[in-house]
Amino acid sequence: MESFNAQLRSGAGWLFYVSILLGAAVLLPHDVFDPSSKEFLFILGAVGIWRYSMGAIHYVRGLIFLYIVFPHYRRQARKLGDSADPSHVFLLVTSFRIDALTTAQVYRSVVQEAIDCGYPTTIVCSIVELSDELLMKNLWGQMNPPDRVGLDFVRIAGTGKRDGLAHGFRAISRHLPDENAIAAVIDGDTVLSSGVVRKTAPYFKLFDNLGGLTTNEFCEVRGSYVMSEWHKLRFAQRHINMCSMALSKRVLTLTGRMSMFRAQVVTNPGFIADVENDHLEHWRLGSFKFLTGDDKSSWFSLMRLGYDTFYVPDAAINTVEHPPEKSFVKASRKLMFRWYGNNLRQNSRALGLGVSRLGIFTSIVLFDQRVSMWTSLLGPCVAIIASIKYGFAFLLIYLLWIGLTRLLLTLMLLASGHEVGPAYPLILYYNQIVGAMVKVYVFFRLDQQSWTRQKTKLNRDLGRYRSWFNPWSSRAMTFSAASVFVAALMWVV
Repeated sequence: MESFNAQLRSGAGWLFYVSILLGAAVLLPHDVFDPSSKEFLFILGAVGIWRYSMGAIHYVRGLIFLYIVFPHYRRQARKLGDSADPSHVFLLVTSFRIDALTTAQVYRSVVQEAIDCGYPTTIVCSIVELSDELLMKNLWGQMNPPDRVGLDFVRIAGTGKRDGLAHGFRAISRHLPDENAIAAVIDGDTVLSSGVVRKTAPYFKLFDNLGGLTTNEFCEVRGSYVMSEWHKLRFAQRHINMCSMALSKRVLTLTGRMSMFRAQVVTNPGFIADVENDHLEHWRLGSFKFLTGDDKSSWFSLMRLGYDTFYVPDAAINTVEHPPEKSFVKASRKLMFRWYGNNLRQNSRALGLGVSRLGIFTSIVLFDQRVSMWTSLLGPCVAIIASIKYGFAFLLIYLLWIGLTRLLLTLMLLASGHEVGPAYPLILYYNQIVGAMVKVYVFFRLDQQSWTRQKTKLNRDLGRYRSWFNPWSSRAMTFSAASVFVAALMWVV
């Protein structure tokens, strides 16, 4: 009955959305739909040629990998049989200030996976609070794993996830893993699906140069309907983009929610230093450590060390999402600020690795991350300026174009295997506009960082001059860039 009600609400939502599009089409002059008219509906789409072409390339590459290339790799991995088995598996779980119910779900799934995978396994719990240790010990006693499964605890002072990971990596190092051992990094709100270790382990044998891989994600959101749909849309888009980048073995992030590495990578002192003490030397903002973005640091470290990265789409995890605010707008902005800041802090130096290391397509994608904040704002700005100068119909044309294209993009996401909902077209446009503005804001404030769940803050102990110069120069740079952007558009229109 509950499933039927959900389908009924979804159907009503789709009907309402299509009705709005038809209503907007009725309001427009007839010559809008005349291909010979200067106001033909799809003319405005020309301003998005770069954006749509990049999206189309990602989509096609993603489907090629998902339905042609990866099944071939999977068959090859299965042919390896027992020869692909790792000598030892380490499951590193980091947990801090997560509710007890979620923590219990995560720990139970990790212990069950250690039991079911059949490999010699050690679970390393990097924790801050005694309550997490007691909870894990209680579950351990209930589940009674076999002797081949071991348990280690690492207690840290609550100074951040990076310190928790570094201490966990050093704990793994003390086990002296050999070259055939692998290590998974699992976040404290990630519930493992059954078989995820067996589905990912063989690829380290199949690809000699593979340093790390990540997996498909689904989510359970402890929040509103819109927040839930927003997260689900993000994971559907992530799935396609990950598949696209995996075609080049250049997955751009090894998500902290669940990624697998060669044990010899996570025990490498250089890798541990990159994760624990990653920092940026900025020409204007000075030198500062990275507080968040450990997944980007681990990816950059692998690229610097010469390894490949991969994505396994049929290995899934389920994350429990706790929005940082009750308001959707506030919560989404906070999360975007953290995510986009992590991307942009790594972007410039990643490009510095060069085409020979990254490959042509990966270099183009990294460049696109820098320009997409402006190209995403191009369409709405042109539509608003044109409607003021030439008539309100231009804005209606643009909105109808947005409605149709976002509907098409939503339907295309069905190929990802993730569910889609009637709110997706609106959320796609929200992400485009609000996301672009957040990117512009954070691009000039790369030194501003904070966790959405933890209270950890970056304390740089800046002098009086730096404390004044950094924020005011950031405001001046933002204002100057936005002014040049708007002035150029007004001149063109």
